[in-house]
Amino acid sequence: MRGGDYLALLAVALLTLIGILAETALNVTYPELAQVFQISLDITQWLTAGYLLMVTIMMGTTAYLLKRFPAKRLQLVAALLFIVGDVGSALAMNFPVLMVSRLLQAMATGLSTPMFFHLIFTLVPREKLGAMTGVAGMVISFAPALGPTYGGWLATVWSWRAIFWFVLPVALISLWLGQRFITATPAKQPAHFNLASFLALALAMFTWIYALSMIGRFGFTGLFYWLLVLALALYGFFIYLNFRGATPLVDLRIFQHLAVSLDGLTYFCLQFINIGLSLVIPIYAQYTLHASAFISGAILLPGTLVGAVMSPLAGALADRVGFAVPVIGGSCLLTLGAAGFFFGQAQLTVLKMTLLFVVLRAGFNMAFANTISNASTHVALQNTADVSSLFNMLQQLAGATGVVFLASLMALFENQGTGTMAARTYAGGRVDFLLTLGFALVVLVAALVNYHFQAHRPQTRA
Repeated sequence: MRGGDYLALLAVALLTLIGILAETALNVTYPELAQVFQISLDITQWLTAGYLLMVTIMMGTTAYLLKRFPAKRLQLVAALLFIVGDVGSALAMNFPVLMVSRLLQAMATGLSTPMFFHLIFTLVPREKLGAMTGVAGMVISFAPALGPTYGGWLATVWSWRAIFWFVLPVALISLWLGQRFITATPAKQPAHFNLASFLALALAMFTWIYALSMIGRFGFTGLFYWLLVLALALYGFFIYLNFRGATPLVDLRIFQHLAVSLDGLTYFCLQFINIGLSLVIPIYAQYTLHASAFISGAILLPGTLVGAVMSPLAGALADRVGFAVPVIGGSCLLTLGAAGFFFGQAQLTVLKMTLLFVVLRAGFNMAFANTISNASTHVALQNTADVSSLFNMLQQLAGATGVVFLASLMALFENQGTGTMAARTYAGGRVDFLLTLGFALVVLVAALVNYHFQAHRPQTRA
């Protein structure tokens, strides 16, 4: 790799970092924003859920865009979208302006995140792939967990608007670096865009998230189940259109490899836990343990830092011994941490939650980036853009699902439960921690099956 290649990766990494940081930075400011804009907390939740949903929808286009347009041009568009959205968010005087500005930032993140992995897969030699994707995993997993601490600190010492002003210089640096050093060009691909497939996917994801968001206010009503069925039908229609069109939106045939399918399931569950708990823990700490917004966000910081260190180490370990050891080992730690939250809930304190999150995040970071790296080695080189796009779509959809589902379950107990707010939040947290443990067990089982299969029937890149 040339020196310029590293700076090209840095440009996209910086934009991805601040984009993902923006996903969760407002979580601890929900009560203040609800008061400032005179809206309810369930509407405020859409600042995160809508952001994640838009990121996911944009990721549905990136496999096509990365094949059709130069990465340098896409980075320019992404950086400008983020800058406009960031300034708009900082200056917003009402909720609609803030929401639209957040969606512009989300569009930028939806472009930059798959582009980051695509450049890694095309620029980085195979012997360094594990270490470099470990760094990428550190960026992607570090940012959302750091968000509540970052947002809580700035909101406490200055204003929630400072959350946006502080990242603006980073976006400008990313813009300059990208236009100076990105040189990767796309492969020659057909210019057709499967619009019908894209619209079906966007409607499916919106219906899915909207159905889950209704749980907090209305519970598991008939309308919820009808919307869920509609979402699944739209997903099925998307798959049908995607295979039927001459140019698929994303090449779903990569899931014909069992290893890639199991990696996809693992990736989804990992991010469901990561983003979901990054929202649940601060809320639980504020209402049940009566911690401040800053302390509630700071619970996540030690685990975030440990995870940031663990991710490149796990990537380097994968380069030496293969992906099985860090992924299975990380899955065990993840399950151990999730079990601690559920079985030890009655004894939870700020310190105990902090330590458990350290264990959970260490396991998460060991497994996260190595999962997509393993998947990329099982497809042809020309399909790495599809791996990047699909897995990052799964990541964001999982994050949106985790945020909305876990928050809605907690809100359901708070709105319809009995007793004090602390008691109702405790009951909602009980269900959330159980669900988190269930997803962690799915990660562990999928990893064990995946690498058992690979050991007996090894696959190589076509």
